[in-house]
This record gives sequence, C-alpha cells and structure tokens, in this order.
Amino acid sequence: MLKIENKNLIEREIFPEIVAHLNEREITLIVGARQVGKTVLLGMLENELVNNRKINQDNILYFNLDIVKDWELFQSQSELIEFLKEKSYRDKIYLIVDEAQRVPECGRFFKGVYDANLNVKLILSGSSSLELKTQFKESLTGRKRVFYVSSFSFFEFLRVKNKNLVKVLEEGREVSSLSQKKLNLLFEEYAVWGGYPRVVLSNTKEEKQATLAELYTSYIERDIVGFLEIKNRLGFSKLVKLLAGQTGQLINISELSNSLSLDRGTIERYIKALEDTFVITPLLPFFKNSRQEIIKQNKIYFNDSGLRNYALENFSLMEERPDSGFVLENAVFKEILLYLTPFKRIRFWRTKQGSEIDFLILEGEKMVPIEVKSSIKKAIIPLGLRNFIKAYSPKSAIVVNLSTESKARLMETTIQYLYPFRLKSI
Repeated sequence: MLKIENKNLIEREIFPEIVAHLNEREITLIVGARQVGKTVLLGMLENELVNNRKINQDNILYFNLDIVKDWELFQSQSELIEFLKEKSYRDKIYLIVDEAQRVPECGRFFKGVYDANLNVKLILSGSSSLELKTQFKESLTGRKRVFYVSSFSFFEFLRVKNKNLVKVLEEGREVSSLSQKKLNLLFEEYAVWGGYPRVVLSNTKEEKQATLAELYTSYIERDIVGFLEIKNRLGFSKLVKLLAGQTGQLINISELSNSLSLDRGTIERYIKALEDTFVITPLLPFFKNSRQEIIKQNKIYFNDSGLRNYALENFSLMEERPDSGFVLENAVFKEILLYLTPFKRIRFWRTKQGSEIDFLILEGEKMVPIEVKSSIKKAIIPLGLRNFIKAYSPKSAIVVNLSTESKARLMETTIQYLYPFRLKSI
C-alpha cells in the first residue's frame, strides 16, 4: 500500500478527471516531470479506490520502479500476466505502476498485459516523455488515455497559501480591494518561485532555493543529460540558461549555435529534449500573411517559472527585476496552457515591423488575443493589440495586468483588463 500523509493531499484540479477514467478499460497513463506530485496523486487514487469505492486493499497492487525491490515482477511479461490472471480470477485487480518507463520496452510490455484481456485496470505513471513517446506511442495506440500533471497551478498554489481566498473565487463572490491586493501579491510569489509542491510547501526563501537547486541538478543536469548521453554537459547547461534569459522572445537557433559553439542540429536536439521532458514548451506563431507576419521563429516558455528563475539565479521580487514583464508572462502562459480545452490552441502573433500579441487563443474561427503587462495605467490599449484588432477584428481581447480591472472598446472588440488570478475563467 502506498501511504500518503494527509498534509500532502493538496487537491489537484486534474484529479476528478483521472478518477472518472478508472471506470474505463483503457490504460490510465499519468505523465509529468519529476517531483510534480505524481506519486502523491497515485496515493490519492488508491485512497479513492479503498475509501470511496470500497475496493479490497488486497486487490490494489502498487509498484514503484524507482525502487529496486519492485522490479522483480516486471522482468517477464508472461510471468506478470500469469500472476495477474491468478490474482484477478474472482475480483478485479487495480495495478498501479509508478515510473513505468523503467520497464525495458515498456510500451510493448504493457501492450501485451493489456491485450491479455485480464480483469485488470492498469494505472501507469512516467516522468520521461522521451522514453514514453518512443515506447508507448505506437504500442499503446487506442489503448490508453494520457493525463499530464504539471507543477501546481495558481489555484492549487492558493489552496496551500490561503484557502479562504480560493473559496471566495470559486463561489464567484465579490473580491474586496484588500483581497485583490493579496491575490496579486501571491501571484507574484507564484511567478517568481513556481509551483513545484515541495517549493510551495517550503517555509523560507532558503528552503525554496535549496529545493529548486536539488530539482534542477537531479532532473536537468543528471536525469536528462544521462538519458540523452549528452557529452557536452556544459554546452547543454549553458543552453538552458540562455533559453531562460530569452523567455517570451523569438528564438534564433543560429544565434544560439554561434553563442554556444554547437551545431544547429545539436541545439535543436537539446531543445526537443527539454520539451519532451516537460521543462519547456515552444509557442508557435500565428500568421495569415507570410509577407508581413513572423511564420517560422518560435518562442519558448518554461513549464515552471521557479526552474526558469533558478537557471538565472534570480529570485528577486517583481518590482526589483528588470525582467518582471517576462516573469509574469511565463506564469500567465503556464496558466493558460493548463486550462486549454482539446479544441483550443495557443499561439503568438508578431509582424515583421515589430507589432506583437503575447498570446492568441484559437478555437475554430474564433480568436482571443491576450496581452500581458506587469503594470499599465488605466485602460490603455497597447499598440500591438490595437494593430491586431485592426487586422483581425476579434470580438474580444484580454489584457492581463497587476494594476486594474476594467473594460474598454476598440471598433467592434470588447477589451477586458483582468488580474492574473482570473485566468482560470477565460
């Protein structure tokens, strides 16, 4: 049995979705970076099965393949199938495997287990998208549903910091000016330190820094470098720092190649590795006029702003930072990404003359431009947003900021000025 202490049971927003999928025969595959809380989530699922669904504890099998003693049963597919066949003869068995990618040829291995048509529900987790993609993609087509677990969203962060404010927001009650100020300050803290659970639960700045140092060293400098067998470790480490310094800016592969004395192919391979291991997310450009708009260069954001700021060795408060706009932008990007539905896409827009929209939410023909401003005086319409509205006439637009909540109008477009803690509702 996986024992999870109550103090660690921070309600995760994806949890009800995963619980609902326990009813499906498909494999439940939970993926995400190390230390984002996947093991705790598996413990919560076990609690759900035992306490709410009244499943006998003997019918729930948990294995963590980061622990050597748990490997034995996964050395032979046929032996595991026979073991499960015997266990599930009378009652349904729930097989929970943490770090499932540790199994050699794991995709083929678990495909065989699934295709044996046993009375078994498979619940797997994995940290490395590189391994999961290469081994699970083809083998488990049509046999799995993937759930991505990130570090805490702002609402999950808020459940640790101030449950009363969570309740006010979730109930749609009016937020007082004092509460607005508290919420904005908390969002600034979230933007600087990120949402890794152990970091959020740390009480001092020193503890947070030490936790991020451990995460960065073990995950980026050891796990990823080791899996890819990267020989130029210094070049890889410098690339991460350069990308952190260029968050929210157009990425020029040739410039990175020249700066690091690495060939273009190597730079692209390293960036793809960082994407596949949930460290960064590239943002593609939106364009309809290839002569006037950027069509090739991407932007890059970190999936956790705490890791980004660790790479830069800068945890200063927002008002003390020259990059405060990019810090806020990175945190806003993550929040938008978490709440995108399957039919929505996120892009950015930039003309060759320099007009720019930070984010653009696309759903069919509908588009909502989003600008992020750490400070803005009243309901001023940024120039880039004006140019986008004139070019595309969207019905609505959003300016995320820390100064004002109001509305404005330009042509046929309604512009909302929102605090960042409202992002869940857009």
